[in-house]
Amino acid sequence: MTHHMSNRTTIALVIFMMVQAVVFGIGAVLVLATPLSNLAMTLMPFVVAASLIVSTPVAWWLAPFARAAHERMLNAREPGRSVDDQPVHGYHWS
Repeated sequence: MTHHMSNRTTIALVIFMMVQAVVFGIGAVLVLATPLSNLAMTLMPFVVAASLIVSTPVAWWLAPFARAAHERMLNAREPGRSVDDQPVHGYHWS
């Protein structure tokens, strides 16, 4: 059985991991480097949950920009290639 995901979904999943790490790091620093450090054991689970929730729409929003950068790179390598020359289902559809 084969599973097909859109290119945007695949890119968003990869970006999600990086965005989630950055958001978690910012939240952890805000909790641990401020007077909130007294409540760190209580607040850190909320930081983890918030980083998961916030990272999902951010990664979904960033995915088309990452794909556009890839398209610009491909167009630089193949000057005659136009946007209309793209495969209907993306590059890795089998």
